[in-house]
Amino acid sequence: MKTVTSRLRWLAPLATALLLAGCGTLSDVNREGKTDQPVFPDPEKVSLATGTFPNLDSLAQVQEGVTRDQIYDLIGRPHFAEGFQVREWDYLFHFRTPAGIRTCQFKVLFDGDKIARSFFWAPADCRPGAKAAVAAPQKYTLGSDVSFGFGSATLTAAGQARVAEIAAELGRTQTIEQLEIAGHTDRIGSDAANDALSQRRAEAVRQAFIANGIPANGVRAVGYGKHQPLVQCDQANRAELIACLAPNRRVDIQASGTR
Repeated sequence: MKTVTSRLRWLAPLATALLLAGCGTLSDVNREGKTDQPVFPDPEKVSLATGTFPNLDSLAQVQEGVTRDQIYDLIGRPHFAEGFQVREWDYLFHFRTPAGIRTCQFKVLFDGDKIARSFFWAPADCRPGAKAAVAAPQKYTLGSDVSFGFGSATLTAAGQARVAEIAAELGRTQTIEQLEIAGHTDRIGSDAANDALSQRRAEAVRQAFIANGIPANGVRAVGYGKHQPLVQCDQANRAELIACLAPNRRVDIQASGTR
């Protein structure tokens, strides 16, 4: 009885190891270390902290023909619970860009001899040196009806909501590299007062975008005062003149980035 029990105790960890040997390979990898459809793990299930910032020179040396030991020496162990004897290793890498930190997934596939043969990135343009597609500039305008009261540089609730909508739309469609915010006023008042007011308005919108997740180092605010009007008005009645000049009291926004 004692012999049987000891054997069972010895078989338990072996069974666990054998079970793990079949786990961790998500993609359908053939003998040559290739696949037509790489499957990436859930990035939320990363097992190594929250990923790493790789050494780019070391990462560049991870090429076809390297061994697992060489990959380990260059970029460390895989970041997910891959199991034993798997045919793929997955990493979660962070890269510093002008628009802020970008997080990417990197996959290495091995052939039957555990030699690296295939490499994949998600998103695909995360690959170092890959040229991301340049997105067409996106232009928006916050008119006086949703942005600021007459003579005010305090962004209204409607203006805050509109900025949040624009920031969310940009986040879905592209990586923002530069956001140009131009503040404008009407012609009522002195040049100096209007220049200062337009700058404060542009800065208020800038801060609203930053609060909605747009990296601060890519957002530029400039005030143009009354010098770029959209309409000309000559009403003698002040209230009518203010109403007519409303289109000039605006903030223009132009976003540049990559898809």
